[in-house]
Order: sequence, then C-alpha cells, then structure tokens
Amino acid sequence: MRSYQDLFRTPEFTPLFLSTAAQTAAQTMSGLALGTLVYRATGSPLLSAVSMFGPSLAQVLGATLLLSGSDRLAPRSALTGVTLAFAATTAVLALPGLPLGALFAVVLVQGLVASLGGGVRWGLLNEILVPGGDTGYLLGRSLFNMMGGLLQIVGYAVGGALVAVLSPRYSLLLAAVLYALACAVVRLGLSRRPPRATGRPSVAATWRTNALLWSDRPRRLTYLGLWLPNGLVVGCESLYVSYAPDAAGPLFACAALGMLAGDATVGRLLPPAVRRRAATPLLLLLAAPYLLFALRPPLPVAAALAALASAGFAANLVQQERLMALTPAALSGHALGLHSAGMLTLQGISAALAGSVAQFTSPAGATTAMAAASAAVTLALAAAARRTPAQADGRPRPAPAP
Repeated sequence: MRSYQDLFRTPEFTPLFLSTAAQTAAQTMSGLALGTLVYRATGSPLLSAVSMFGPSLAQVLGATLLLSGSDRLAPRSALTGVTLAFAATTAVLALPGLPLGALFAVVLVQGLVASLGGGVRWGLLNEILVPGGDTGYLLGRSLFNMMGGLLQIVGYAVGGALVAVLSPRYSLLLAAVLYALACAVVRLGLSRRPPRATGRPSVAATWRTNALLWSDRPRRLTYLGLWLPNGLVVGCESLYVSYAPDAAGPLFACAALGMLAGDATVGRLLPPAVRRRAATPLLLLLAAPYLLFALRPPLPVAAALAALASAGFAANLVQQERLMALTPAALSGHALGLHSAGMLTLQGISAALAGSVAQFTSPAGATTAMAAASAAVTLALAAAARRTPAQADGRPRPAPAP
C-alpha cells in the first residue's frame, strides 16, 4: 500500500474506520462532559481527572483477565458487543442524580470493556491490512490516528458548546447515540471472520501470552516506550479542566490538532530509515513544551504549547511498527491489546497522580512535574535501548516465535 486511497479500496477497512470514528467522537464528548460534571459537583481536580481518565485505570484488570479474547473471539461479534456496552453505560452516566460512587463504578465497567475492544480492533486492522504489504498497518494506523485527532477537535468543540450552553448530560446522551451508531456500522459493515487464534479465552491463556510477549527484551523495551512517556504526559492533559475551568475545550482541541499534524508527518512523509530513529526525539517533544507551564502561561500560549507537544504522540506509530515486527501474526491482536491496555492504564494512573499533585500545589506545577518525569523516563529508555543487540539495519533483534 502506498497511499491512503489504497486503504479505502481494501475490503472492510471503511466500515472499521467509520465505526471507530463514531466511537472516538463519543469518547471525546463523554469524557469532557463527565470531567466537567464531576468538577462542578466536587471542585476537585483529582476527581475530575479520574472521572475523565478513569476507564483507563481499569485497563490493567482487562489486560490480566480478558485480553486472550482479542485473538480468540470472532472480531465482528466482539466489536458489536463492546460498542453496545459503551452505548448502554454512557446512557446510564447521563441519568440525573446518579451518585458519585455509582458513576465511578460505571466508569470502571467501561474500562474493562475497552481493554478487550482495543485488542480486537487493532488486531483486525492488522489482519485486514498486512496482505497489502509491510507498510499497510503503519499507514492504516496513521490514518486512524489522524481521524482521531480531527474528531477530538470537533468533539471537544461540540462537547464544550453543549456543556456551556446546555449541560454535560446532553453531551453524554449524544455520545450514547454515537456509540449505538458505531455498533450498527460494525454489525452491518464487517463480514464474519473466524478468530485469529484457537482455544477458548481464559485468564490462564491471558497470563501465558502476556508472559510470552513480555519475555523478550526488545519487545519489553518497546512496550515501556509505548506506555510510560505518553502516559505521564496524559497526566498533564488531565489537568486542562482545572487549569482553565471555563476554557478546557480549546486546550483539548489544540492538543488534538497537534497530534493530527504529527501523525500525518510521521505516517506519510518520513522515510523508513528516518522514522526508525524518530521515537526518542518525538517523545522528548511530547514532554518539553509542558515544562513551560511552570511560568503559568495565559490560555493562548498554553494552547500553542499543548499543540506543539501533542505532535510528539506520533512516536506511537514508530513504536507500534516496531512491535508488529517483533510479534508473530497469530498474537497481533493480543500484542496490540496489551499495548493499548498498558498505555491507557498508565494514562489513568498518571491522571490520578497529576490530580493528587495539583491538589497540594497547583495545576501548572503538577503539569510541569509530570512533563519532567516523562522526559526523564524517555532518556532512561533510550539508554537501555542502546545496550540492546540490533540488526544491521538498526531495528531491534526479532524475538523467536512461540
């Protein structure tokens, strides 16, 4: 595959793309609405951050209990069930008078469901696009990321307007409708495919495959690079609501715009030789602009810094390409699900940590601290990678297949 047009000529790519687009818009609107709803009710940066990124905290449970289903369940049925569950739980969050404890219980359920859905979706994308050549998955994931950035811009703008003019609950109801639409597109647009791996999903199978994926040093370092630096920076993003309570939407939208630009550049323009060396510089770009939040910049400057930093999220593309090169095809869904679950778990933990620091200092001080931690982790992982044996072309040495 050589162009984005080639992707849309690939059977089943378009319905998977459209269903993911609807789900991304729904997640964006519901996250902003929920964070605003909780902040208005409690005035707590910690609870606001956890409500927005709380589903991520549950990803660790899904990664240890459910992830074997990523390759052992039929993709269409699994994705239909996941999107339907999100539609129902988001509608519950919109109920007036829902107690705070019940709200967080629903958020936990959403995280468990999402941990399975990520592995199924990205494993199916790899299955659809790999026959098109080695660059198929990278090009496809780049387009998905750009779509995600664009829809986050729109979703935060629309969601912010609904929150300001009407109420957060209207945004939650609209998000539930979008999840239902995604469910319909999955059911009607995807064909029935058999599972990629044999055997029944189980906790034991999940643990065995996790151990296998984690046992190889190059793959292990790749996972840590996917999880830690960007997870810590999402802690910075989780403080947008408390940093600018009446203007968090523009901050989120500018961050999404920066991510869109970064993914377009890395996924389409960088040649392979340059792309393989771009992970560390991109991860440092992801953290560095947030260090300037120590100066408490005004909203326009903060939005520009957020956009610049978010271009560094394109490091995920480089590292996912490396992960797929190191992983047997039969485990691609589980491997990508573990990446997604681990990354989102670290994002949830970082959001809680950032909110806790902000409680005792300030949102600007907590943002600076999280960015400094991200940059330090990136440099430590780069040093560890230099001690890892590599092939002649500079890529990590492939691990043996199971």
